[in-house]
Formats: sequence, C-alpha cells, structure tokens
Amino acid sequence: MADTNDIQTFVKPYLVPEGSELLNRSLETMAASFAVTDDKIREIISGMHKSMKTGLDHDDPDALPMIPTYVSGRPTGKETGTFLALDLGGTNLRVCQVTLKGDTTYSLVQQKFTITQEAKEVRLWDFIAECVGVFLEEHDLRPQPGKRTIPCGYTFSFPIYQTGIASGNLSMWNKSFSVPNSVGRDVVNLTQSAFQRHHVPVEVVAVLNDTVGTLMTSGYSHPDTQMGIIFGTGTNAAYWESLENIGKWSGPDRKGEMVVNLEWGAFDNATDVLPYTSHDNKLNRKSSNHGLQVFEKMISGLFLGEVARNAILSLVDQRLLFAGRSSEILNKSYTFDTAYMSEIVADTTPDLSTVKVVLEGTLDIPPTSLIDRKVVQHVCNMIGARGVRLSAAAMSAVLLARPELLTSSISVGIDGSMYQFYPNFERDLYAVSRVFLGHAFVDNNLKLHLAKDGSGVGAAIVAMTVDRDRQG
Repeated sequence: MADTNDIQTFVKPYLVPEGSELLNRSLETMAASFAVTDDKIREIISGMHKSMKTGLDHDDPDALPMIPTYVSGRPTGKETGTFLALDLGGTNLRVCQVTLKGDTTYSLVQQKFTITQEAKEVRLWDFIAECVGVFLEEHDLRPQPGKRTIPCGYTFSFPIYQTGIASGNLSMWNKSFSVPNSVGRDVVNLTQSAFQRHHVPVEVVAVLNDTVGTLMTSGYSHPDTQMGIIFGTGTNAAYWESLENIGKWSGPDRKGEMVVNLEWGAFDNATDVLPYTSHDNKLNRKSSNHGLQVFEKMISGLFLGEVARNAILSLVDQRLLFAGRSSEILNKSYTFDTAYMSEIVADTTPDLSTVKVVLEGTLDIPPTSLIDRKVVQHVCNMIGARGVRLSAAAMSAVLLARPELLTSSISVGIDGSMYQFYPNFERDLYAVSRVFLGHAFVDNNLKLHLAKDGSGVGAAIVAMTVDRDRQG
C-alpha cells in the first residue's frame, strides 16, 4: 500500500515519462503543492478541533461559527403524520407535504413557484402566503381534527441570526432580493403575519438551513445519524453536540443534545493549516468574498474547476501545455466547470478521447496531443484528490469531537453533487477516514448515506420533532 505520508506518493503518479524534463519538473512542483499527507490531515484535524472548541465557547471571528440551531429532538424513524415544509431559495419557493410512515420511510408531494421580481423587491411575505394557500387548496390540505394549524418547517436560505427554534432575524439580503423593512426583523414573524392576512392555516414551528435538514432527513431513515454534510456546489456540516459542551448556550437546559451548524466553509480563513497554493490564492484574490470561505473554495463544486483552470493556465504560460496556446473560453473565469473535471478524471480510453472532446470541442482549444491530455487529466486528479482528502479530514475531525459515540454504529447523511457524481468520492472518503477513525470502526460501524432533499423533507422532519416534543 502506498505511504500516504511520503510526498513522492502524491507526485509519482502525475509524472509523464514521455514528456520533457521541464514539464515533469513543473508537474512535480504542482503535485507536491496539492499533496495532503496523513500528517497534514492530523494537523488539520487538530486545527479544526481547536476552532470548534473556541466557537462552541464563544463567538470569535477567527473560529468556526458553531451556531446552536435550537434543534434538540432526534427522530426515531417511528413517527407518523403529515407535515409541511417551505424551502425559500434564490429563484424558487418550494412547498412540500411530507408524510412520515412510521417505518423510517416517507412520501413527498411538492410544488415549485418561481419567485417574481416584484416578490424579490416588494411583497415577498404575501407572495409566500399566496403560494402556500394555493398548495393547500390544490391538495385539499387542512389542519388535523382538533387543531387550528398545520405545523411547518421553514428552510430559509438567507443569512439569519437565529434566536429560537422558530425565530431568526434577517442579517442581510443577497441573491438580488431587496424587500424593504425586513433586515433585522424576525423572518418567521413576517411570514406568519402574512399567513394570518391571507387566512392560511399554517404555523411555522421551526426555521433551519439545508445542512441541518440533511442531518434530520438521514436521521429519520437511519436513527444513528450523528452528522449531516453537504458536499456540493458549496459545503457545510451539522452534527449532534452535547449541550454541556456548548459554552455559549444560554438556554435554561444544559442536559441532552443539540444540533450545531458548523459553517465549516469558513474554516481556517487565515490559511494557517490548509495546503494553500498560488492557484487557490488567484481564485481567492479575484472572488467577491476575498479571504472568506477559504476551505469551501478548496473542496466544493463551485470552485474546484476554477482552481484546475488556474493550474492548467499556469502550465500554458510556461509553454509546457497546448504549445503555449489557450482559447477565449478557457481564458475566462469559471468556464472550466467541475463537471468537466469529473468527465476528464473518469476517462480510461487509450487516447483519452473524452478529455479531447472537453478540451477541443467544449473549450475550443487548438488540437491537443496525447501528452497534453494526460497532463490535464493529471492536474484534475491532483486537485480532485486534494478535495476528497480535505473533505475526509473535516468529516473525521467532527466525528472525533464526540469520541464517546465511536464505540457504536454511526451514520452520516450526505447530499450534494460532489458526493453523488464526482468519480469515487464516497469510496475515497471511506479510504481516507480509515487512517484517522480506525479500520475496524470504518469497516464495521461507519455508514455514509445519500440524504437527498434536506431543505424539503428535512424541514418537515424538524417540524415533526418540534410538534412531538410540544405534545410531550
């Protein structure tokens, strides 16, 4: 087995014997810069634990946010009932009816409404109430006998400062929304008031983000779920933490557990421990949120292709690739999609014909040689491998933060395009985690599950746990 502490393990696979000495020297330097050795992962785990501990104790701009979510009831998979979920995104409002069947399975009925420009600028809350009213009418939904309202979970994908399970003040608008008299106010109150104006018999009992929803979706189907992760366009994680470890929690009860939202995309913004390269710095320097979400920019689907584009162009500029030529498309930022990386990495044809199609057909690069195509595949592999090793490091760090739970089986619910579609992502997560969590634990006790639709199903499941706990 390769020694994943030896830098040569990360360099040798990416050399091109038939290429020039100059090319191979550059590839060696590049591969070494993207390498994440086992010792480096141990350093990252240690750095993440320190940041988590600080963030749990108090709010610190240099530490992970570690946001208490007020979600404190684990699902068992045996609950039954019909619950609503609202999923407010940048483009659509989704209204979902989730029926929990009591046997760890559920069914979903949903409807999408395109958010109008008028709603984004003026009358969002009334627009939401009208859409929910239409959904209830079309699906003939009413409160249960003896109840006045239908409980609803609310996935709100704009920044809020959460003050309770069903309250959170809007920090700012983004995604081209600009509804007046909203910033600083409670988004649940604003929505609930609109429901009352429009006689919509729905009560928002929980507000959450999609990562918490992913954890809860997995938790209903797999009650031993300890963690929810998004490995997609962006990345984040949430996990169950013991309340006695959350120093900044000021609630009355310090017994039991609560879901904590790490916002781990912001880990190590100072790049003290992450293996940060000039290609990452170029992306970061040119991004609108320069110096923020540094970890996310190294592992998530929105950014991996851009890191690869920067690395490819650095070889072009040295006249070691494509004979020093590029194309108008490749010269523009964010044109080398991470989906192209997936196709390139998966190509096993002798002449790398898929790589040729992507480079020459899609990106309009002049005719390429087989050496060119091998180099591009190697660059994508270096960056993809770094991404999955960093992803496994973060997942392992969070699981190791609750060592008392590692004696029994643990499930992790994961959603997102990287996990679903990037070649061998799940296989490599398991492989890397074995080194840090132990072979026996990973092989016998750790189960990774696809947990789709946390923002819909997960929100309804949180509404269920709140409703259940209210009824004692």
